[in-house]
Amino acid sequence: MFEKILYPTDFSECAKKALEYVKKLREAGAKEVFLLHVIDEAEIRFLLKGIAWAGGGTGYEERYKDKILEEAIDKLKVIQKELSSAGLKVKAEIKEGVPPKEIVKIAEEENVSLIVMGTHGRGRGASLLLGSVAENVIRHSSKPVFVIKG
Repeated sequence: MFEKILYPTDFSECAKKALEYVKKLREAGAKEVFLLHVIDEAEIRFLLKGIAWAGGGTGYEERYKDKILEEAIDKLKVIQKELSSAGLKVKAEIKEGVPPKEIVKIAEEENVSLIVMGTHGRGRGASLLLGSVAENVIRHSSKPVFVIKG
């Protein structure tokens, strides 16, 4: 039923909790996982503006992006190994952009049968209850979304 799963991760505790569900879906027939991390372009711009305001030197932007990318690659390798050990075929990718847009885009391009993601559920209202990324993915994806509250 859900043979190909998209597992977007931000490496948070909520995402780690969702990872446990992804591994359990192997027992329900899951065969393949597309592991995705989206580097949030808005977050990078915000942090770089703060660094520039504080007097950060030239070339810092590229070094900062390289450091974020390197850390993401290392974390994805660990998750990829964990999923492979659970008997799942894994493809991993890092994108830069707006997380919900990239998640929905990859789900369509890869024709996944299910998106499994964690969320930071807090407060009132849909976006606060689910978390804005999860809410936007649910609203805009044509694929089923399994949301794990952290």
